[in-house]
Amino acid sequence: MSLRRIGRALRRSTVLGVTVAMGLLPVIPVASAESPIDGGDVGRSWTATEDAAPQYPGVHIDWDVPITMSDGTVLKANVYRPMDAAGHIVDTPTPTIVNMTPYTKLVSNIADSALSLPVLPDVLSDFLRGFDLSGVGMSGLSDLLKALPGGAARLFTADRKLIQSGYTQIVVDVRGTGFSEGVWQVFQEREQQDTVEVIDWASKQSWSNGKIGMSGISYSAINQLQAAEHHPDALKAIFPVEPGSDLLRDVLATGGALGFGFIPPWLLAVNITKMAPDLVSIFGGNFDWKWLADRLQSPLTFFDYVIEALTINSIPEIPDNLKTLLETDSPLRTAWLGHPDRIRVPTFITGGWHDIFTYSEPRVYDAIPLPPGQKQLVMGDTYHGDPGSGFGSPGAPPRLDVLQRAWFDKWLKGIDNGIDGYGPVTLWQQGGGWTSTGRFPRAEVDYRRMYLSSVPSGTTAFSVHDGSLTATPSDNAQLTVAPGVMSLCSRDTAQITAGVTALFDFCAKDARPMELNGLTFTSAPVGAPTTISGPVNLHLNTVLDATDGYWTATLNDVGPDGTSTVLTSGQLTASLRKVDEDKATRSASGDYTDPYPYLTLTDREPLVPGQPTQLDLGLMATDAVLQPGHRLRVDVFASNFPRGLPLRPLLNESGLRPQHIQLDPGAPSWINVPVGGQPGW
Repeated sequence: MSLRRIGRALRRSTVLGVTVAMGLLPVIPVASAESPIDGGDVGRSWTATEDAAPQYPGVHIDWDVPITMSDGTVLKANVYRPMDAAGHIVDTPTPTIVNMTPYTKLVSNIADSALSLPVLPDVLSDFLRGFDLSGVGMSGLSDLLKALPGGAARLFTADRKLIQSGYTQIVVDVRGTGFSEGVWQVFQEREQQDTVEVIDWASKQSWSNGKIGMSGISYSAINQLQAAEHHPDALKAIFPVEPGSDLLRDVLATGGALGFGFIPPWLLAVNITKMAPDLVSIFGGNFDWKWLADRLQSPLTFFDYVIEALTINSIPEIPDNLKTLLETDSPLRTAWLGHPDRIRVPTFITGGWHDIFTYSEPRVYDAIPLPPGQKQLVMGDTYHGDPGSGFGSPGAPPRLDVLQRAWFDKWLKGIDNGIDGYGPVTLWQQGGGWTSTGRFPRAEVDYRRMYLSSVPSGTTAFSVHDGSLTATPSDNAQLTVAPGVMSLCSRDTAQITAGVTALFDFCAKDARPMELNGLTFTSAPVGAPTTISGPVNLHLNTVLDATDGYWTATLNDVGPDGTSTVLTSGQLTASLRKVDEDKATRSASGDYTDPYPYLTLTDREPLVPGQPTQLDLGLMATDAVLQPGHRLRVDVFASNFPRGLPLRPLLNESGLRPQHIQLDPGAPSWINVPVGGQPGW
């Protein structure tokens, strides 16, 4: 066996991300029993602790504290410290929580001020918990608003309750944003080094006892993972909510196509807000002119990449800076590819099955080489804009602020509160409800092929073609699908817009509008509850009339009334189909579960028009249960705007032409799906 094959075997022989092949590392046992979803009695004690009268009644803020980095750039931080009843700043050193944000401390402070209003947040939270517009087709709006009583707001800004319980918190504008100097780095190496230096600085201040935790959502969650991978001595625990790790595949260029519905508006928003000047310094006569010079140096950081991706006509014209996004070993892509297997501090991850970072969240949990309990995973039925929605309600996990407080009390204060016995994997099972298990994917599932067939299932009259999912390959046929516009009304659009278009249920909770532009392949109804748990791969035998194309697919739960609910999705630019075998994963049969394409120009393989070409299209991991009478469906499309928009040169090659699936028993198309139970297929 070659060294390359041995390396692959070692990578695939893992238990919860720890190599066990050849006895290189010990097996980490999977928890044998799972905790109640709400934590039971200990969970109620966490909530009681968080909601009790604070140890310290006041919070003191030191505004815009300068922190000088090793290259001379000055970052600005707000430092929040507890105050006693006499109004004195507590001088006892405390554990310190770091939050690094690109959204300016000003926004954070406005949110903190709103949450600090007497009575209003509690009254509003109670109102929103019972707020329900599902009767008028707007349950998505209800879900979005339930993020506030779920505790998310306190993690976005400074958590005053946490501070009043004996913590210091610092909120820092990352380089090139807010009032900090420098040019915005967007997760690159210098920004990662800044985070490590901020942690070191905070640990050495007189108000810190040297133990540092990190908190925050989205951007402020990603840099937690990056910091933990660098092993700063003072960092003892992190609590990332909606973190990404493989940023290119998460959202920037999933399947090799620009995440158009998120990336351009997000970049524009950060670049606009970073230009807001420090008015206090202006009126005080000590304005930071270096701050202004840095902003003028790069007023629209990274937006030029987007413009080039949408306007360059051919591959030879692609400029060098854009090529850094399209080459595997470029410094930019290297910085954006996380290594969660290097994390050694207790990590509590919260994500959602329709978050923009869904691809990374369960992968990060599995890769961290810590025992269950020291790492936790909670996955909700949420989008990026409503983390923690419904948390704190009966039968749901405790609020996010409650879980965070318990996590830091355990790992920064040494309080034996039982949080390490929670979960360790707490999942909203789509089609069911909240569940707790010892691992993800669930231990009871096995991968199996289900073949795409042209034989009508009789379940829809509105798709381009109504096909079936069968246990064996059956027929010869060529099915054609063309790009369409109905993807605008889809769960994928809700996902890439962070849940904005999910406010109305018509599109986000029923895939039938999008299926007007797609091929559908539907199974027989299941006879018993059937679990789907893990990543999914769709193997297609395709024919194109051009040298490139774009495929997207969804895996759906079809109810007896015909409602088609998307469980997960994936997409792939056809010419970028070459798989990185060192990072791909396979099931016991040898079929891919996550094909992990390179997504680089170097590895691009243009297609030959009219010639059958096989490709593997990975769908993000999911967790669901098909209830008796429900069916499994695969939808296949030739476009997915705004979830994905191929680079202009590749779009030119495809010409937005119709695309074909060649069904052939000798070269079949199938879905490799992780199934548990007795579906009766």
